[in-house]
Amino acid sequence: MTDAPRPDAATPRTGPAGSGRAERTVLRLARPYLNRLVGAGLLAAATELAGLALMATATWLLMSAAGRPPLDRLTVAIVAVRALAISRGVFRYTERLAGHDAVLRMITDVRARVFASLAARRAAPPRTGDALSRLVSDVEAVQDLLLRVLVPASAAVLVSVLAVGGAALISPPAAGALAVGLLVAGVALPALATALTRRSADELAPLRGALAADAIDLTHGAADLAAFGATDSALRAATGRAQRLARLERRLAAAGFAVDAAGTLVAGLTAGAVVLVALAAEVPGVLVGVLAVGTLAAVEITLALVGAARQWTQLRAGLARVAALLGDVDSAPGGPAPATSPTDGPARPEDGRARPEDGRAQPASPVVGPHDVRFDEVTVRYRTGAVPALDRLSLDLPAGRRVAVVGPSGAGKSTLAAVLTGAVRPSSGRVTVDGRDLATYSEDELPRAVGGLLAEAYVFHASVRENLLLGRPGAGEDELAAATAAAGLLDWVRAQPAGWDTVVGEEGGQLSGGQRQRLALARALLAAPAVLVLDEPTEGLDPATADAVLASVLAATPEGHSVLLISHRLSGLAGLAEIVVLDAGHVVQRGRHADLVATPGWYRDQWLIQEAAERGYLALAP
Repeated sequence: MTDAPRPDAATPRTGPAGSGRAERTVLRLARPYLNRLVGAGLLAAATELAGLALMATATWLLMSAAGRPPLDRLTVAIVAVRALAISRGVFRYTERLAGHDAVLRMITDVRARVFASLAARRAAPPRTGDALSRLVSDVEAVQDLLLRVLVPASAAVLVSVLAVGGAALISPPAAGALAVGLLVAGVALPALATALTRRSADELAPLRGALAADAIDLTHGAADLAAFGATDSALRAATGRAQRLARLERRLAAAGFAVDAAGTLVAGLTAGAVVLVALAAEVPGVLVGVLAVGTLAAVEITLALVGAARQWTQLRAGLARVAALLGDVDSAPGGPAPATSPTDGPARPEDGRARPEDGRAQPASPVVGPHDVRFDEVTVRYRTGAVPALDRLSLDLPAGRRVAVVGPSGAGKSTLAAVLTGAVRPSSGRVTVDGRDLATYSEDELPRAVGGLLAEAYVFHASVRENLLLGRPGAGEDELAAATAAAGLLDWVRAQPAGWDTVVGEEGGQLSGGQRQRLALARALLAAPAVLVLDEPTEGLDPATADAVLASVLAATPEGHSVLLISHRLSGLAGLAEIVVLDAGHVVQRGRHADLVATPGWYRDQWLIQEAAERGYLALAP
């Protein structure tokens, strides 16, 4: 199945056209601080020139001193070395101060605009982690573009031109050889670095985003993935992306090593060529040494363009996302491109994350047939020495029977559901399904035998269809419609412009609490296990809607399937075969609704309280 990207969730193009427009957007924002940035660039160039001059002067001083000339001939050079060494540090500090002052002023404005853009979006917002990434990491890309790309690159270009000019004063042929070497180091190698890293760098950001989303889903959705037997497939998908990310990073490291090695080779070859040309032109020996060392320093400075190109390649995606939020890239010819998966396969939404069914093998059809369940002296303690949540509980759930479990808060109701679905293992005793110990069921078998809606069910940041298909991948649209109709959600789905492909947001953030509950309930109904466990299935619904949804769900449960309903509401339980009242992990009452209402005890007291409260609610309702 192909995921339909949200209109606002497209990743802007990061190719040459899209990236160039993104950079122009950033540079327009930098106009108020242009004087500071130009000053930072000139100071960076002065720093590099001071370093180059220091190397050349020190070389001349050492080689001249070897001939033991009068001291007064070396005095100027000695003073110059000291002055250049001090000025280099001063220039560097001033350049950093000026550059960061300008960029931090600009970033304050950019971050405010990005926040305003995110807050003003009417469509489904990005995930929390993605929004944080845009406010922090992507905005930092703007900072890096100026401080780590444009300023050092402009300084390297200026110093290279001046270095060739200085060499020409000594030997024009040597200056020609130096110019060729600097062109290779400043043009060819950056182009090579960009070509080697562009494709891998473009895939890194989506993969890292996908892994971050995997971490959220595997943590927050662990119980639901386990309940539907999807844990292994989700782990395999996440592991596959992690391995691909590791391969990409190794490829980038290898490419970086190769380019750096080529830079070292270019520096050596250029220095050798300059020395040979200078010797052929009969340049004095001291100046030949100055040219050789100066060449090495000049090429090293020019190689900063390689680092700038590599940095620019890695920043393109973040710059494009910032520009898109600021409204510039979205209006470009061709517009943003739909997001695609970092791996081969169907397109995915912008966050690059895996959907619950990614890579998952199609399970067998739902189990049909009787399944007897028995709790035999089951005790559950969450901590050693603590009061047990279930205390030697024995309970039978015959096949096809519909039983409700009720009781005060902390009675052990949700623990009972967690034990039955395999989420919690008993401290002692055992649970059997068809006479077989629950612990012997495999992760593939158990969800088909026992499953359903757990407390605080997790809703994935995906479409309605994808959330439902976690229960049964491959289900047709008629089956989706039947499950959502039983849960009271079908009318809402049909009213959405995107229908089944409506993205529900992170943890169902685009839904109301009742809609999230009904979506999770529809997923449980679609899975149709032989023993359906429903833990507070109508939580968050008003009394009338809750009763209607519960009746619809019970009617939609296949014949012969068992239902274990856990509820704090007692309304709607009259039609169940049995009601079990728990208190402090013990069964204190059991029977049909009419019998329990007629018998003094917790159930009758709670029934009278709830009836009075709901009559008052209905009287006040419009």
